[in-house]
Amino acid sequence: MSRQDGSGRQVSAVNDEGASILHIDMDAFFASVELLDHPELRGKPVIIGHAEGRSVVTSATYEARRFGVSAAMPVSKALRLCPQAIVLPPHHERYTHYSRQVIDIFRDATPLVEPLSIDEAFLDVSGARRLLGSPAQVGQLIRERVHRETGLTCSVGAAATKFVAKVASGRAKPDGLLVIPPAETLAFLHPLPIRALWGVGAKTEESLVRIGLHTVGDVADTPLATLRKSVGDATAVKLHELAHGRDARSVVTTTAEKSIGHEVTFHEDVTDAARVRLELLRLADQVAVRLRKAGFLARTVAIKVRFDDFTTLTRSHTLSEPSNVGRRLYEEANDLFTALRVEGRPVRLVGVRAEQLVDGDERMAALWDPDEEWRDAETTIDSLRARFGGTAVRRASMLTRKSGETAGGTRAPRDQGS
Repeated sequence: MSRQDGSGRQVSAVNDEGASILHIDMDAFFASVELLDHPELRGKPVIIGHAEGRSVVTSATYEARRFGVSAAMPVSKALRLCPQAIVLPPHHERYTHYSRQVIDIFRDATPLVEPLSIDEAFLDVSGARRLLGSPAQVGQLIRERVHRETGLTCSVGAAATKFVAKVASGRAKPDGLLVIPPAETLAFLHPLPIRALWGVGAKTEESLVRIGLHTVGDVADTPLATLRKSVGDATAVKLHELAHGRDARSVVTTTAEKSIGHEVTFHEDVTDAARVRLELLRLADQVAVRLRKAGFLARTVAIKVRFDDFTTLTRSHTLSEPSNVGRRLYEEANDLFTALRVEGRPVRLVGVRAEQLVDGDERMAALWDPDEEWRDAETTIDSLRARFGGTAVRRASMLTRKSGETAGGTRAPRDQGS
């Protein structure tokens, strides 16, 4: 195996022939972006979120994570674990800016880039050897350029498969590079805990431990029939393959978006159903705008409702005709909420999601458009917002709130604890 630390110092040399899949993960991405403006906080525990209200942690520095702070944790709990932490508000537009800059750097190395999220991607660098060198050299060049041009750091795993490359990047954190040659794949994987296998959460881990399995090697040595009895056919086959280092997936440069959604966590629990419905309307509008911008229609509308005791309910309904009209999405979401019969129960979070997305051209094949009038109105609003700003035109119902009042939540965007 070949490993480099944050300074790029070579710890050990290895033949990386065949380890042409890179997984690159930005280190504590949101927190690192915020520290670009607060260099005096480097080396200190920092939490990204809002100190007031019901905010959740969107990211945290490694210094804060040592105290058990993690993404999606309520900020109030994070501060109990690490009371000395400094809380900085998130700036999502900056994360998007740096994400695009980093992805452009990846694409300069190879056109075969598969972004997984705002801060990580798979790269196939098998065709870059002649121009840039071996996979390890490409990974190091990317790390150096990312740091030089953005001030941020990333960790790189190089291997023959996506799965092993992703595990390797996690082991290289923070600010490192780890190469796993194909011949050393099993030696690397087998001592790892079973949680290292994709798809092994708490429930699956419990099932595997129950039959005496604790490491990836234990899973590899277990007959497939035994695994099937413990975790079911599909999961057993997947874990059996991964435990043997087998992962046939290639780097895919284009992916269809599977769903689009928005959700909000209220500053205080809401018992007024009308207030929840108003939020469903606002969220449905946001989802519809994103659908239209992306050129999609939704076949299914789903809602999520989380109560004060953290009980979470989800419901969905498939439309008779796919739509990207906010009013249609809201009416479906409202019907789903009404069917829950939970009026008066304190609501902590509510969300709306469009699923089963299809190309917007599919609407042209329909014999009639039940949302034609609303569609025309919302398309006009899109044009006005594009010209005069996102808040220039709003529904009258959205103006009933007092000036400055908001639902007051955060979506806890992905930072995945990296």
